[in-house]
Amino acid sequence: MTPRPGHAEHGSHRRLAGHALLRAAAQAAASKKARDLVALDLRSLGGVCDYFLICSASSEVQVKAVADAIEDGLDERGARPWHVEGREGRRWVLLDYVEVVVHVFHEKTREYYMLDRLWGDARSLDLGLEDTD
Repeated sequence: MTPRPGHAEHGSHRRLAGHALLRAAAQAAASKKARDLVALDLRSLGGVCDYFLICSASSEVQVKAVADAIEDGLDERGARPWHVEGREGRRWVLLDYVEVVVHVFHEKTREYYMLDRLWGDARSLDLGLEDTD
């Protein structure tokens, strides 16, 4: 299987870089009051990436603000998404950073797709973020 662009082959380096990217994305999402942040470790499942970050926003405007904050925050760290989907619809924005895929959902869209349950075999990770609610 050919790795996607930018996908490192060295296990420990990739894991550390992916986890740092995951935490930075979570911090950026939290800065825009994203809710119900869930980090999933997909490495043992042979998934499409190493980690998912899933979060919710209460409006289409907030979905855009959260997605923009994540993209801007990671760009400042030198990470640019390999692929972005859903920016125009603002119901589910997917930011693919190869090792980490970020899903920013409108609350109702997240309830409909239940992505958290679909990947229920994945281990949840503690992001170490303070509860802002």
